[in-house]
Amino acid sequence: MTVTFRKAAAVFVLLFLFSIVYGETACVLAGGDPYRIVLEAFPGGDITVHSERAGVVRLGKVLSVPSSTRWPAFTASRWGNPGTVVATAVNALHILVDIEKGRGRIVSILPGGTFAPAAGETAFFLTDIPPGRGIFGAWAPTVGSKVIWEESQNPAIIVVPEETPWFVEIENRPGGRITAWTGSGPIVLGRVARPVAGCGRFGGTQFQEVGRIRANHPGVIDVSTSREGFVGGFQILPLEHAESPEMSSAWKLSQWLVAAPKPGGFVGRKPLFSSGFVPGPSKEEKLWDVWSTYGRRSLVLARILGGPWQWMPEATGRNDTALKDITHLRLYFPFTEEPQKAAGSD
Repeated sequence: MTVTFRKAAAVFVLLFLFSIVYGETACVLAGGDPYRIVLEAFPGGDITVHSERAGVVRLGKVLSVPSSTRWPAFTASRWGNPGTVVATAVNALHILVDIEKGRGRIVSILPGGTFAPAAGETAFFLTDIPPGRGIFGAWAPTVGSKVIWEESQNPAIIVVPEETPWFVEIENRPGGRITAWTGSGPIVLGRVARPVAGCGRFGGTQFQEVGRIRANHPGVIDVSTSREGFVGGFQILPLEHAESPEMSSAWKLSQWLVAAPKPGGFVGRKPLFSSGFVPGPSKEEKLWDVWSTYGRRSLVLARILGGPWQWMPEATGRNDTALKDITHLRLYFPFTEEPQKAAGSD
C-alpha cells in the first residue's frame, strides 16, 4: 500500500462510505436528471442509486474491497481529471485517484463473474452486480463524473449536468467528416484519419448488444458488433491515443477508426471522450419511464454503401473485412426525456 493510497483512499481501510456523485449527461433538447450512486466501502455494503425520478434503488452488494490502487494505469487515464470516473464500461468502472509521473493511478469497481484487465489485482471493489447491469448498465456514470470520498453517512451531493449533441455522424473514409448535430445545427469536430473496416475480439463485448457502446474513456469509444454472449466489436480512437506506442496496431489492422480533431485535441474532451456515452440499460433493465429506458442506450447505426440508416451489422470474432461496406456511422447520445417535448410541459 503506497503513501499516496493512504492519503487519497483511506476510506478503504477505515470502512467509511464511498460515494460517486454526479449529474447525468444532459441532452440539448431534454436536459438531464441528476442522480447519485452510493457504494458502502466494506464487504456486504449496499450499492444504491438515489434519484428524484426513481427514488432509492438498491442495485447490489460489495463482495470485497481493494487493498491498494493501480499505478501505472491504462495510458488514456492520464487524460482524465483526478477525483472523477475515468472509464465507464459494461465490465468495469475506473476511478482516477491521481496522476503521477505522467501516468494515472486508479481504483476500480467490477461486476461479478468477470475481470477487467485494466484493473489491478488488489485495486478493485468486487460487486455482485452482473456485467452490463446496474452501475455497469442502466445507471452507468459518464466519464468525468465527480467522485467524492466521504467519512460520514451523508455524503455531499454535487450535481454537474452536461449538455451533449443529439448524435455524431462519421463519414467512414479517409478525410471523412465527424459532425456533431446539435439544437443549433451541425458542428464539424474533426476528420477521419483511418476508417474502420473490420471487427475484433474486444473483451467485454460479450456483455453488450449489437450497435451499443461497450466502453468509453478519454481515449476510446468501444462499439459492440456482437450479440450478448459473443465477442466482437471495433474502437474509435482519438489521434493522440492512436499515436501511443501500445496502439501501433491501429495503423496496421482494420478494427480501429482513428479520429483526427480540429485544433484543440480530442483526448479526454467532450462530447466524444468525456461526459457523453454510457453502456445504458440492458434488454431487461428499466428506468422510470419508456423514454429514459430506451433513450439512455447509446445507439450506433450504420449506412451500408451509402444506403439508408440501418442497424449495425452483426459481426463476431476477428474479421478484418466485416465492416468494409460501412460508409457512415451515427452515434446517438443518451437522453431521458421525450424528444422535442415542449419545455415545461407535462
